[in-house]
Amino acid sequence: MRKVTKVSTLIMASMLVLGSQAAFAVDKTGPNDGWCHGDGMMMNKKDGRGHHNMFDGVNLTEQQRQQMRDLMRQSRQGQPRMDIADREAMHKLITADKFDEAAVRAQAEKMSKDQVDRQVEMAKVRNQMFNLLTPEQKAALNQKHQQRIEKMRQVPAPAAQPASAQK
Repeated sequence: MRKVTKVSTLIMASMLVLGSQAAFAVDKTGPNDGWCHGDGMMMNKKDGRGHHNMFDGVNLTEQQRQQMRDLMRQSRQGQPRMDIADREAMHKLITADKFDEAAVRAQAEKMSKDQVDRQVEMAKVRNQMFNLLTPEQKAALNQKHQQRIEKMRQVPAPAAQPASAQK
């Protein structure tokens, strides 16, 4: 049974990696490049799940918005598209007659590295965007961040499963 748990964990991890890649495949070809502006904030139109954008609650000038759009556009142009071949390879491994843990692990690690590379690039862009802000805007952003962190700390952690249920 322990092997089944490991297999399930690997499959779930690979699905998370695959699912998170979809965030980078959002169609951003509209008039605002996939971004909308309202109430002084910049948010992704496709983000309807209640996730917070880094700049929620910060009143941006039109010049700052344009500079941020330009940074995002440049970042997207330099970023390779999601590798469909990786997804296909993982699918073949998952649906194979015999499970090959080493191959799945290698594929998951490759896909994870690609995801880390994308996250590093996005952090770089967000840092550039942050440095476009005035000191007052930076203070407001940091205050909002602290509020979100406090709110997250108030959410109870999921209950641990008893050892007998994990087998």
